[in-house]
This record gives sequence, C-alpha cells and structure tokens, in this order.
Amino acid sequence: RKGLKDGKQPSKAGKRVESMSLGKMQTTIAICTRAKTIDADGFPSYTETTLATVRAYMEEKNMSEKWRSSSVFSEADVLFRFRFIPNLTLTTANYIKIGTDRFDITSVENVRQRKMYYEVLAKHMEESDG
Repeated sequence: RKGLKDGKQPSKAGKRVESMSLGKMQTTIAICTRAKTIDADGFPSYTETTLATVRAYMEEKNMSEKWRSSSVFSEADVLFRFRFIPNLTLTTANYIKIGTDRFDITSVENVRQRKMYYEVLAKHMEESDG
C-alpha cells in the first residue's frame, strides 16, 4: 500500500493512522524502574535502573480530537510512541526520563497488538527529594 500525501497511511477500516518513521522519533528517552531498599539502619534508599534507551515520538497535550476523546485526558499530558522492545514488559510501574524530566506512565498500549509499536500516555512529574 502506498502512503497518502499527508504522511498518513490508509487503514483497513478507511481511517487514517499516523505512520511512524525514524524521522518522527526525534526524542531519546530512557525507560526506567525504581526499586526501594532498606539499609542496615532501617532507612529507605531508592535505586534507579534504566531498562532501555530508545528514540521516540513525543507529543504534548493539546486540544486535538485525539486528546479530547482520550479516557485519561485529565491525567496524562504527554504521548510517547516508540518501537516495541522484545523481552521487556512495560507497565505503569515504569517511568520515562528525558534528561532530568520524569514522566510517570499512566497507560501502555501495544498498538494493534502487532508487537511493532508502544503508545504510552504519561504525566510529567515534578522532581522531589526522596
């Protein structure tokens, strides 16, 4: 199938879907997890582990139809799309980092269940101590 002039691909249902190309994935993100451990004195400490570093498409919340119809519209403020990562289970317990900015994942979708792309909705979090 050939793409349309606006960079979108026709789907089987006749709806247009945005194609994902490396040119659109311009943001490098780190997918991380945070583990809490208790030291010998009983104080908690946190260890951050980077599970993967990938390029992603990033879209901040706006008033487009896509965002208005989203069920997590009031909670999420950023959308990420990136290629599927084999042997990685991505959940809402993980988070995304871009430099020093942290985004807590509110929703993870394996787009069309084809193991090609993830679509992640996330909320930008303010950094705090502890």
